Amino acid sequence: MTDLTATDFPPGPLRAEARIDLDAIRANTRRVGQIVAESGAGVMAVVKADAYGHGAVPCARAAKQAGAAWLGTALPEEALELRAAGLTGPILAWLHPAGGPWDELIVQEIDVTGYAPWVLEEITAAAQRLGIPARVQLKADTGLGRGGTQPHDWLELVELAAKAEAAGHIRVTGVWSHFACADEPGHPSIRSQLDLFREALAVADHAGLRPEVRHIANSPAALSLPEAHFDLVRSGLALYGLSPLPDTTPADFGLRPAMSLRARVALVKNAPAEHGVSYGHIYHTAAPTTLALVPLGYADGLPRNSSNVGEVFIGGRRHRIAGRMAMDQFVVDLGDPDADRDVQVGDEVLIFGSGEHGEPTADDWARATGTLNYEIVTRIGPRVPRVYVGNS
Repeated sequence: MTDLTATDFPPGPLRAEARIDLDAIRANTRRVGQIVAESGAGVMAVVKADAYGHGAVPCARAAKQAGAAWLGTALPEEALELRAAGLTGPILAWLHPAGGPWDELIVQEIDVTGYAPWVLEEITAAAQRLGIPARVQLKADTGLGRGGTQPHDWLELVELAAKAEAAGHIRVTGVWSHFACADEPGHPSIRSQLDLFREALAVADHAGLRPEVRHIANSPAALSLPEAHFDLVRSGLALYGLSPLPDTTPADFGLRPAMSLRARVALVKNAPAEHGVSYGHIYHTAAPTTLALVPLGYADGLPRNSSNVGEVFIGGRRHRIAGRMAMDQFVVDLGDPDADRDVQVGDEVLIFGSGEHGEPTADDWARATGTLNYEIVTRIGPRVPRVYVGNS
């Protein structure tokens, strides 16, 4: 992705930008740190999936500057990208294909996740061959049903890890798990998973393992469930200034959105009444009006099902998308045949932002399209340059 730095929409032919406020990333990281500090927990900044579409390296640096003790990624190549960019300190990667790349991860002192015996065996063999102890965190499946070892197999994994640690091939640095329904406060699975996690920790302790960190809390648990904080919370969405909990706003937790998606009007034209707009003519103008063309589409990550329901901010007002969202563009009906006096080619279109000026938010787009705010920001594609502000 193209990384730019600007304080205003940059001059030239740039059709769109995802503007990322690094000051907001820092402030959100500090805020999460304040919330979990009473529990004595630290913060892992989760920067997987290119920091939820915000840009992994700049956001990782900002989070570290604001006190994040750890960085977290899903894929090994994401963790290696951070090291290649010069980021130091502990990094955890947790989704490994067969075959590693264990050598690179071990040499770069990246914590890898042992979530099954075969994974741990591969890690141990690589560490033995290199003559360098691997940093390993064991993952327990306490009820999510994805990665991690089931309770009935947990003792086998722990004993295998203890044997490898005693031989000097690995260092067990963490034990962790992941909630299934932390974004549904009061869900019975939360209590069940906490109980199973404590049991998993007891088994590891009985086997003589002394991990540096124990963690199960994601952003919703970090914000709402102090008993789940343990030594570390893994914060992703909250660091980007969005709320992971229902019926709440970022402001409820002292957070502010870091991403705003902007474009420039590419065409303004008058259209008569009953004029079909975009593919399939699922929208017709109700009266003579002005249409504005916006050069962003589903190839850039906007949901195609935002057709006729998504709203954008243009000319000081919200306007709904008119007709089908296309691959590269969509149309807005400005609702006034004289609107071309006020809206012109090159004017800014705010797709979503913090909402403080009346513009739609990522949450608004999620509600309109029946998805999550996570998906709205993460799916913004590489054709949209990231422009970073707040670099002070």
